[in-house]
Amino acid sequence: MCSTVTPHNDLATGHSQSHAQPLASHERKRFRGCVQAPKRRLHPTPGGSMKKLLATTSMALALTLAACSSPASPGSQATPGAAQGETKKVTMWMYPVIADSAKSQAFWGQAEKDFEAANAGIDLVIEQQPWDNRDEKLATAIASGKGPDLVVLGPDQLPQYQASGGLASLKKAYEGQEDKFLKSAVEAATVDGDVYAVPIYHTITTTVYNKKAFDAAGVTELPTTWDQVKAAAPKLAAQGVSIMDYSGDAKMTLNLSFYPLLWQAGGSVFAEDGRSVAFNSPEGKETLQFLVDLQKVGGLPADAATKGNKVEGGGLSTGKTAMGYALVKPEADIMIKALGEDAVVVGEPLKNKEQVAFGLPGLLTRTSISKDEASAATVAKFFSSAEFAPTLSKASGYFSARQDVKPDSADKVGAKFAEALAFAKAGEINSKARQVMASLQPHIQSALQGAKTVDAALADAEAEANAVLKG
Repeated sequence: MCSTVTPHNDLATGHSQSHAQPLASHERKRFRGCVQAPKRRLHPTPGGSMKKLLATTSMALALTLAACSSPASPGSQATPGAAQGETKKVTMWMYPVIADSAKSQAFWGQAEKDFEAANAGIDLVIEQQPWDNRDEKLATAIASGKGPDLVVLGPDQLPQYQASGGLASLKKAYEGQEDKFLKSAVEAATVDGDVYAVPIYHTITTTVYNKKAFDAAGVTELPTTWDQVKAAAPKLAAQGVSIMDYSGDAKMTLNLSFYPLLWQAGGSVFAEDGRSVAFNSPEGKETLQFLVDLQKVGGLPADAATKGNKVEGGGLSTGKTAMGYALVKPEADIMIKALGEDAVVVGEPLKNKEQVAFGLPGLLTRTSISKDEASAATVAKFFSSAEFAPTLSKASGYFSARQDVKPDSADKVGAKFAEALAFAKAGEINSKARQVMASLQPHIQSALQGAKTVDAALADAEAEANAVLKG
């Protein structure tokens, strides 16, 4: 049985809680979507261990099912070796990658119809889910064996579910299109040599400039390297403008603040084995010193250590800050609306030793619930195809992860962001990534506020983070 979701706001998280309500049997086919939280994001990074969550959920379900006599509502029940001509059912969970709820309902409803028109032997069920509590909900489904055959996950989630036995191979989805996707996106879909997902969209960040601010300070060439940023910073500061934005708020993900700069310096958050951190390194110290030095000359906003990343009404849209190095397209659009199209320039990611930008692929992933790889692969190939990718990009504002799909030439801003996909890095995967981030964040703040030296800040953060990894 399918369900709709009626959300109510959780003001503490900005997400939505949900309650399932069964649909009448005649309503099950069109449309099986769910009302969704309209909050848009790059991709949440889950914390905690999926292995532990799945084990706990399995035990709870076993006790519940033993005590109850009524059967659970069925999920996907694909049957291997079914008779020829039998319709196969594939259930797919989709999240609010299209921010507007009504538009999302219409888009995925039409997508379901289009798929079935082209694939008469498969009954596709697309169920829209909210971001909120998605790991708990998916773990429950996998533990019970009733839920989605395919689900959209982020790269940081795959290793956790794979280690728990919650995923199944999706290699068949790449047959005939092995070299069509961004290499970094395929790597994100691969765990221990097997491919469990196909990328159906991609997010990306890059550098966006207020050219008028640079012109007013006498800087005729927009800075594209760290050295150029440092050289131009005093000139803009003399005009009362911070050259670069930085958001040190503890609620901010470091994937949009410290980490891109660390990667550009050639550094990494974790050691190769993932058992210790690697940011207390020459590269890490260079990164934090870069920020501290900019702060000293007025190159960062005065409240950089604690400010959020709000663009609308912030320094980037009022002209008080001249550039952002990890902005998404909607933020560039806000700058254009506030400053004028002629003032805003979208550039490539900044360069130091490396040229890197943070960007996540949305991975349509096959779960262990699916017993029919061929049908799952057929669905995955449809939604990752060169024909479908442009329609999803237009509806969501995200980009295609395919190398053979070109951005809309009429969207010049979008085309510049698409160029940055070549430099995309999907973060660093570790089951305790969020806890490590929480350990590092306050020490970066302390260094920016002058309460600690760069060396002391990173040494203290290293000790705390390694304790987290060993715990």
